[in-house]
Amino acid sequence: MDLSNAIWKKSTRSGTSGGDCVEVADNLPGVVLIRDTKDRDGGTLHVTPASWRAFVSLAKQFDPVP
Repeated sequence: MDLSNAIWKKSTRSGTSGGDCVEVADNLPGVVLIRDTKDRDGGTLHVTPASWRAFVSLAKQFDPVP
């Protein structure tokens, strides 16, 4: 899969001092890409848009910040 057109966005919950951050690219048709900001060349998870929406929905239920 050609990832050269992926537009990566860092989590809005990520701080500016590094740490445990993820980036997501959801602009490619039929796939959402997820990677670790500390190791951008270390691998990329590929999930379906429906799976990503389900994950985000579930994560929001456990989010302590309104």
